[in-house]
Amino acid sequence: MSILTVMPSGKTIEVGEGTSLLSALLGAEMGIRHKCEGQAKCGSCHIFVQEGRKGLSKVAREENERLDAIPGVGSKSRLACQAKVLGTENITIELLGFGSGI
Repeated sequence: MSILTVMPSGKTIEVGEGTSLLSALLGAEMGIRHKCEGQAKCGSCHIFVQEGRKGLSKVAREENERLDAIPGVGSKSRLACQAKVLGTENITIELLGFGSGI
């Protein structure tokens, strides 16, 4: 289990190993866009991982290609649908205003 802290709200969620960040956020009823239902095709679930990047699965080719097509991507960028929790450390993410579903 890892503790996921969601900024800017500061809400925390317990997340089991192998769970995608998108699944964890939706399960906790946190608003986040996800137009392609977790297929790494749209990029609408783009988030920033502020802490705990080593506690997430590595970026696969499909995710990397989608991130390359999104404006504003940085070294902390991930797609919530593709980032799976490894259960090794706690994670802090930031929901982005344009992709937070709010």
